[in-house]
Amino acid sequence: MTSKELFKTKLDLENRYRRLHRELIGGAIALGGVFLIGTLWYRFVEGWRWLDSAYMTVSTLATVGFGEIHPLGDRGRLFTIILILMGVISIGYILNRFTEALVQGYFQEGRRLRQRWRLVDSLTNHSILCGFGRIGRQIAIEFQAEGSPFLIIDSQEEQVEEAQQLGYIAILGDATLDSILYQAGIERADCLVSALPSDAENLYAVLSAKTLNPEIRAIARASNEEALKKLQRAGADAVVSPYITGGRRMAAAALRPQVMDFVDGILTGTDRAFYMEEFLIDPQHCPATGQTLREARLRSQSGALVLAIRRADGTLIGGPTADTELISGDLLICMGTAEQLRSLNQILSPLGSRRLRPPKRV
Repeated sequence: MTSKELFKTKLDLENRYRRLHRELIGGAIALGGVFLIGTLWYRFVEGWRWLDSAYMTVSTLATVGFGEIHPLGDRGRLFTIILILMGVISIGYILNRFTEALVQGYFQEGRRLRQRWRLVDSLTNHSILCGFGRIGRQIAIEFQAEGSPFLIIDSQEEQVEEAQQLGYIAILGDATLDSILYQAGIERADCLVSALPSDAENLYAVLSAKTLNPEIRAIARASNEEALKKLQRAGADAVVSPYITGGRRMAAAALRPQVMDFVDGILTGTDRAFYMEEFLIDPQHCPATGQTLREARLRSQSGALVLAIRRADGTLIGGPTADTELISGDLLICMGTAEQLRSLNQILSPLGSRRLRPPKRV
């Protein structure tokens, strides 16, 4: 069975569960309507008390064989016959749907679906990872190592099951569809990483994400220069080509091996001694706003090193000096140990939209 067939089968199962759920509710409503009709008839047409009317209706619908509470004329008996038929049809319909649910395991499937969607609904300020292939697996490892909440979307059932076995939150679906992105909480997400197999799929995913949430940061994979440019025009905030980037890193490893070892050691992995993190200067919460680096004393208080500052207009200041002023909207790129970055976070926090996620050791 192909991945499309597996995906269709899974969707059919979910649709059948929803249909059965609606039919059971509809049957219960119909039975309640029959009970109400019977009670109202005996109360207002036959002139019985409310309790007698309800008792007679229940006895009739249950077909227990009790006699009439009060004598009935031909009209009342004809109505009672119709009431019995309506009750038998309603109860039979409910029993039929309930039996189907038990035989085909819809209740178990429904419980599993509800648990999955509860996990999805609990996510906020998370990342959406589209595709759980070779690149997607490595991205998931890095997200987990950083303690960053994320969710995986993949159209192949075996990939989703593997991700769930590894403890990740994963849903089966086509990441290019708006409905699937809504299910993944696109409106609450901070970032979308599209690592789908084809450039066309990545392009559609970025376009859909930016349409549904213009504020989301979209990162996409591209196989060549042409796809890279198209993804940038589509609104991707960052586009990475594994082939181009891999070639550059291999050349750098050959020409500057020690530099590459150091950079790799602070950017990736779960057993790092040093980490890099971004901090946003928020004028409403950050006490260092308007101060120079000397006055803020970030290095002496935390031990973390400020490597660069990106201004709100995009200007990048590499190796800022002690006289560099911290302005509202600045993004500080810092390096240090996990404890040093936590101390720096305490000095600058709360950081508004960009908070430090303390590195986790595995």
